Amino acid sequence: MELRSIDDLPVQKELPDPFVRPDGQRITSPREWKPLREHWLQLVLHYEYGELPPKPRGVRAEKLEETELSVPKAVRTEYRLHIDTPVPLSARLLLFRPRGQTKLPVIVDGDLCWGEPKEAIVEEALKRGYALAFFDRTQIAPDSAERKGVYAAYPDYEGGRLAAWAWGYHRVIDFLLAQADAHPKQVVVTGHSRGGKTALLAGATDERIALTAPNNSGCGGAGCYRIQADGSETIADILGMVPYWFHPRFAQFIGKVERLPFDQHVVKALVAPRALLSTEALADLWANPEGTQVTYLAAKEVYRFLKAEERIGIWFREGGHEHSLADWQALLDFADWQLLGKPPARAFNKLAFPPREDAYSWRAP
Repeated sequence: MELRSIDDLPVQKELPDPFVRPDGQRITSPREWKPLREHWLQLVLHYEYGELPPKPRGVRAEKLEETELSVPKAVRTEYRLHIDTPVPLSARLLLFRPRGQTKLPVIVDGDLCWGEPKEAIVEEALKRGYALAFFDRTQIAPDSAERKGVYAAYPDYEGGRLAAWAWGYHRVIDFLLAQADAHPKQVVVTGHSRGGKTALLAGATDERIALTAPNNSGCGGAGCYRIQADGSETIADILGMVPYWFHPRFAQFIGKVERLPFDQHVVKALVAPRALLSTEALADLWANPEGTQVTYLAAKEVYRFLKAEERIGIWFREGGHEHSLADWQALLDFADWQLLGKPPARAFNKLAFPPREDAYSWRAP
């Protein structure tokens, strides 16, 4: 497929129609989605994040420490995850799991760089029968412009940090799925803020992931580039501070967002028909909760087209920018419903803002 320069891309004031093929025709059958999905994935990686690094030769984990938890029959294990790349690469990994159970649903979170998860969050997950795997994504690639970690392993690699960190999620999943107590069809990824952006991209690029759950992920995550509320982060804002999170060519869209051939509803649609939940905070204006609702409703058209409308959800709470216990409880409720077949404990389609009629005029075929 020919990837055009920005000046050759059409101006699209609305969110681009995800059902339009490269030849300009709209698909009409769900069986046509898979090749179109590949087209969208190529565009998203080319213009925004960059390709992910190459798949390594293998992954192994060195057990460093194991301790019993106060939670009944649960254990905390610390590993050093070794990734077989041309230059040795490793990351700290903590695995919390109920003892004596097999085929556990497991939640992967890359935010260990911000400290160990709060005890209340670990207990909430364990008592419901979930394992938790927390790793330090900044040991995969630093949260800076330094070309260390995976960039030292692959000197010609041009993807941004979000793509490199998403690759880190995939390597943790490689390890987990080689363990007897991880359910291969019940892998969840989550993360907060830049970790939420990463979790969304990880879910969009790895179909082993059953549920993708970004939290307060905003610009470059579940937010919207074309629909911006006052006080929300823009492309210019994010690239002015952390340009290395994205591929360098994404900077071409500063001030030219209407030439972007997709918006973040397309990134969400790449997850379909697998489960997707966005958890959002109403006072977190920088993360654009209203724009996140817009991308949720737009991506929901793809889920509806694929007869998977109940597999996409959104949940709002009061408060600001954090990955709170309430966010985790919402995620676990959604996972209980989507993965374990339990009746939904709350509504995951409740809107916080009036729908934006100016966002898009297309609907699912």
